[in-house]
Amino acid sequence: MRVEIWSDIACPWCYVGKARFEKALEAFPHREQVEVVHRSFELDPGRAKQDIQPVITMLTKKYGMSEAQAQAGEENLGAQAAAEGLEYRTHGRDHGSTFDMHRLLHLAKEQGRQDELLARLYKANFAEERSVYSEGDERLVELAVTAGLDADDVRRVLADPTAYADEVRADEREAAELGANGVPFFVLDRKYGVSGAQPAEVFAQALTQAWGERPPLQLIDQGDADACGPDGCAVPQH
Repeated sequence: MRVEIWSDIACPWCYVGKARFEKALEAFPHREQVEVVHRSFELDPGRAKQDIQPVITMLTKKYGMSEAQAQAGEENLGAQAAAEGLEYRTHGRDHGSTFDMHRLLHLAKEQGRQDELLARLYKANFAEERSVYSEGDERLVELAVTAGLDADDVRRVLADPTAYADEVRADEREAAELGANGVPFFVLDRKYGVSGAQPAEVFAQALTQAWGERPPLQLIDQGDADACGPDGCAVPQH
């Protein structure tokens, strides 16, 4: 079974939702047969790389709330994250473009390190004092290397703004086609969708339902043919 997860590194509910989904997946009896693929989704597409501002400032401008309301929201998110065993800085975080991070996640996917890089980016963005936006490309190189990527490969991607750009945009178009207007958005076997950072119990139910409704394998019988089985291989007698 394949689970595709559309998310953004700047999305706190994606950070929390990933932990809740993984809790459900860990307890799922068939977890070894579940492939998880992370897809790109930018909450702030087209944002200039140099356009960096405090999270509280971004929230007040984007949603028209007061600073007190924005800070209260951050405190609530911090509590939700803590309940999942996640660190979350409720003060002093900043916000910027995540496009380069998504491009690096596609590089990581090719090398089988996508989940490791996403987890590292989430922790850096939500739990660590150093910014993933304002320190330039070398901060992303550092994070990617700790996730198992080669520094030179990462620098080559960051130096070429077209590298994996089409893959990021394709993910985002597909999200729109599937009806995802927010993240996190989970798609199970292209049959079921789960929107938002649902409780682990909801993810567990979705995994069980999707697994149980997989179509059985249809065999095409072409008559007897030689094959090998638990008792050995058929040996021609003539």
